[in-house]
Amino acid sequence: MNAWKHDKADRRVPAEPAPHPWRRLVALGDSFTEGIGDPDPRTKGGLRGWADRVAEELSTNKPGFAYANLAVRGLLVQQILDQQIEPALALKPDLVTLSAGGNDIVFRRSDPDRLAEKIEAGVEQLTRSGATVVLFAGPDWGATPVFSQIRGKVAILNENLHTVAAHHDAVMVDLWFLRELSSPGMWDPDRLHFSPLGHHTIAAAVLKALGVPHTLLPLQPKPPLPRSWKAARSEDLIWAREYLVPWVIRQLRHPAEVELTAKRPEPGPVFGGGGPAGPFIGGGTAA
Repeated sequence: MNAWKHDKADRRVPAEPAPHPWRRLVALGDSFTEGIGDPDPRTKGGLRGWADRVAEELSTNKPGFAYANLAVRGLLVQQILDQQIEPALALKPDLVTLSAGGNDIVFRRSDPDRLAEKIEAGVEQLTRSGATVVLFAGPDWGATPVFSQIRGKVAILNENLHTVAAHHDAVMVDLWFLRELSSPGMWDPDRLHFSPLGHHTIAAAVLKALGVPHTLLPLQPKPPLPRSWKAARSEDLIWAREYLVPWVIRQLRHPAEVELTAKRPEPGPVFGGGGPAGPFIGGGTAA
């Protein structure tokens, strides 16, 4: 695994980010990597997200560090590979994150084995360049109505991606294993994307997987208030009406929409390193 090895004896206490070997990070993917659910008007595209937060930490004490984010909401695996791999390689990164497959599984009910084959082809291209590649195992959506039906496919894709990571010496960030993400406070009200707190938690997990000490303190959302079965189902119906149905309609109409572009297509310096985790409120729109 291409995680950087350091000699910090105690990783329980958040530390000032230490020097690391990477100088250029390029993030690839869909709305998850673009940062939907983590609005911040101070950042490019008006979104922060876990990738920006990781870049902020990696840029601290690292003169010349540059970061590009090519992720675009709503894309399927093949679209991500076709539209982002070659532009990413042209930027000559030494660290690449790749997250793909969520839209295929959730919206298209795609075959997870076939998706893993496609993703592996992309990973092979990226690792051939010499870059460290970071992959993600998807979160457990088991507690979310409708999405609980695809839980098995997400689990199969995750197992395949662990195999892909092992074959290509990639770094794996396992969101399914990150049980903190089961808290409602980690999710945007649309239940499709992560909240600022969720993105903050994922950024810390990425840095841990890379073996880089960081300043992101673990933050816990307040436990949800007890709800009756009737109240819970009522909330589910409101969610479906206000978020799920509009999201499905947007997916169906997506080909006719104005083409979306990446928020950081060119590598550049990262500003705001070491800043706060951001307000833990929901926001953003579904992919």
